[in-house]
Amino acid sequence: MSDAASFVYPADSVGLATPQTVHFDTPLTLASGRVLKAYDIVYETYGTLNAERSNAVLICHALSGHHHAAGFHAGEDPAKAKPGWWDAAIGPGKVIDTDHFFVVAMNNLGGCHGSTGPASINPDTGVPFGPDFPLVAVRDWVKVQAQVSDYLGIQCWAAVVGGSLGGMQVLRWSIDQPDRIANAVIIASAPKLSAQNIAFNEVARQAIRRDPDFHGGHYYAHGVVPEVGLSLARMVGHITYLSDDAMHQKFGRDLRAKTYQYGFDAEFQVESYLRYQGEVFSKRFDANTYLLMTRVLDYFDPARDYDHDLAKTFAKAKCRFLVLSFSTDWRFAPERSREIVDALVEAGKCVSYAEIDAPQGHDSFLLDNPRYLAVFGAYMRRVAEEQEACHAS
Repeated sequence: MSDAASFVYPADSVGLATPQTVHFDTPLTLASGRVLKAYDIVYETYGTLNAERSNAVLICHALSGHHHAAGFHAGEDPAKAKPGWWDAAIGPGKVIDTDHFFVVAMNNLGGCHGSTGPASINPDTGVPFGPDFPLVAVRDWVKVQAQVSDYLGIQCWAAVVGGSLGGMQVLRWSIDQPDRIANAVIIASAPKLSAQNIAFNEVARQAIRRDPDFHGGHYYAHGVVPEVGLSLARMVGHITYLSDDAMHQKFGRDLRAKTYQYGFDAEFQVESYLRYQGEVFSKRFDANTYLLMTRVLDYFDPARDYDHDLAKTFAKAKCRFLVLSFSTDWRFAPERSREIVDALVEAGKCVSYAEIDAPQGHDSFLLDNPRYLAVFGAYMRRVAEEQEACHAS
């Protein structure tokens, strides 16, 4: 059995990461018009903030993400525990090099990993908010992230980075906080959801809301969790994160037994995999948060405020952009990234773009794809080199 205290972490790991919490008691007015009187945000940091406070990189998480982006937590057996969700990209010598950058990852407002959300206690009632927690928008997250930036003493981020829903937050940063972001890295994202994507989200929400254990979102009071609905929601979502080729390579039509069983249990390996993923997810994620996060995705459409003109939307942006997409991503297909790129070019902004050939679909942005990490890494090295040159002068 491994001794966690004596475990030697890989040279490119950030090692132990310690979650921290910042409390805000200044009322927050949300895009919906609702007001949160006070709230907590949980975050982790990796690396060291330099004296100029100019080497900070903000990581924006996707739908089911959180603040634990890299390394391990105390009390875990690192020989068995999974590292943070983007450990492949964050660490000494990695793409987001913690030997140079000070990296910050937060759990967004409305989340279920420590930040104030539906499972938090409503101070007005003494019971969890549940469905009474206000819906939020990406612009609300960026507003809160900017407040955490102030708390950390970071005036301008060297880069704000995110994939999928995280990429949408990066877009909003470039629009709403143009003086506080030097580089925007937008990966496997889109300027707004398609009707098909909204439809997938609605199917997932209905699976949760129709679970008998949902109780209108007040399941906490009943001591139950809508595990079936949340599991089904995750299964639907997971299918969209993988490409057809990836599912074929991983499972094909392989059976769990040698012959058909002529029933409705999981006979195919892919069925067993999806059921397992759904079951695991239902035990670690909050159903009300899942509803909230999918609605945030649906609502995101920054061009709506600029006559639906995406180029006009980027008029105030001052940062440089890197936009990356993946060839087999059909959830946020490459053409959606090219919409962003075309609008940035039309707006006269500095933008680099690459479409990465990757068989894994939308989840490619989380994986160790050499070409992807090479392009991403080259951009981040340029950010680091320009910082060093600026400080040397």
